[in-house]
Amino acid sequence: MKDMPVQTETILANANLVLPDRVMPGALVLRGGIIAEIREGTQVPAGAEDCGGDLVAPGLIELHTDNLERHIEPRPKVDWPHADAIIAHDAELCSVGITTVFDALRVGSIGASGARGDYREYARALADEILEMRARAGFRISHYLHLRAETCSETLLEELAKFGPEDRVGIVSLMDHTPGERQFRDLDKLRDYVIGKHALSPEGFEDHVAAQRALRARLGAAHEAGAVAAAARYGAVLASHDDTTAEQVETSKRHGVQFAEFPTTFEAAQACHRAGIAVMMGAPNLIRGGSHSGNVAAHELAEAGLLDILSSDYVPSALLSAALMLGDIWGDVARGLATVTDAPAQAVGLSDRGRIEPGLRADLIRAHRIGRTAALRGVWVKGQRVG
Repeated sequence: MKDMPVQTETILANANLVLPDRVMPGALVLRGGIIAEIREGTQVPAGAEDCGGDLVAPGLIELHTDNLERHIEPRPKVDWPHADAIIAHDAELCSVGITTVFDALRVGSIGASGARGDYREYARALADEILEMRARAGFRISHYLHLRAETCSETLLEELAKFGPEDRVGIVSLMDHTPGERQFRDLDKLRDYVIGKHALSPEGFEDHVAAQRALRARLGAAHEAGAVAAAARYGAVLASHDDTTAEQVETSKRHGVQFAEFPTTFEAAQACHRAGIAVMMGAPNLIRGGSHSGNVAAHELAEAGLLDILSSDYVPSALLSAALMLGDIWGDVARGLATVTDAPAQAVGLSDRGRIEPGLRADLIRAHRIGRTAALRGVWVKGQRVG
């Protein structure tokens, strides 16, 4: 986000401050865009904002979201004006307390002859629009790019070559949606999904499976190696996606993966922890009580101590609610909130945010707890109120 003017001093008082290891009644002094002081107690100095005991926590950090795609294509085959869509996406995330986002863009496409005729290249052009919006101070929150590298594609290496270290690419995730692998290992469930979404005949589905498998056999290894190399070239963190077996996690470890997006099995999550790879699960999975695609439930991993990071995935408002749910499960609000603040910041090397500590960015939220969820009463980015 382009630097914005900041107020000389703001005091958030009489709050329950979500610190890295506990929740403490206190006040924050924000000065020059950073957290200048932490004061303990419930006093409200003259000119301070009285938070009335609300939670004041670090701004939420979102590593993986499909939300921008929803704004760009609000109905099938409707291409909404991108500037409007990007601004609406930014405003929605701000409204639910997300102050840093890694916008997920797919790289790697398949021509119109494939079963998914809409599987076209779009990432470079959309990234340019996001970066231009940032340069023109159009955002309320901080935006980075997350390139989702589809190894089962035709154009991955060519698309990756169009990005460089100057593009704010913070994450490259290794995606393999080959039928019969990872998330799509159950072909019966995949058949229902693909036939329903793309109006294929049963014969068309079989042709789709055969074509995808042939493509993966021909290009998959080169694409995987190329994506790993591209992440290093950009200075980006590497993530895996839908790890299912311990063997796949071992491959992730060899590649230098820092966090695993949505492992599909308990076995894979355990293997990630043994390998020192942080586990990220979807907030909707936790709130709904299970995975919509039949994979391991987030609450099972949480109860086993195998869940480190939450992502809102396809429901931005789920992020704060799910973090509070984790706090209830663990009996530790600070630990629950860390899955959407400190843990994602550490996973991608953002050392200037994610915690309430003097000297860090004043990216903060004020939340009024209502049962298992909360209502946002304020959002600050670099000390400036944006929501």
